[in-house]
Amino acid sequence: MLRQSGEDYLETILILRQKGEVRSVDIANEMSVSKPSVSRAVGILKREEYISIDEDGYITFTDKGREKAEEIYERHVILKNWLISMGVDENAAARDACSLEHAFSHESFEKLKTYIEKHSCCSAAD
Repeated sequence: MLRQSGEDYLETILILRQKGEVRSVDIANEMSVSKPSVSRAVGILKREEYISIDEDGYITFTDKGREKAEEIYERHVILKNWLISMGVDENAAARDACSLEHAFSHESFEKLKTYIEKHSCCSAAD
């Protein structure tokens, strides 16, 4: 089972991939963490088959990794938008969503997502 920090790395890789190719140094810069920390995390993600790394150090997702990253990112976006719709400052909402996205089981999040989408404007597409 993937830990919160691993999920954070997958989410960061997904966001960076939207801008272009990703290497470990990009992750370190984006997350403001040390290169050795990224190296350790990337090694775990590779071993658990969430990512692959080519000979030039570029990181890509496996199907399993992309699916998990997209799931985490969806949670983040829905929760952040929901908090903002309730009047929470955007920066605070982003920080809180980052914590909350890891706190729910799949079942609980799906129920919450359905509730949010039914009762507010906060879908993942917003």
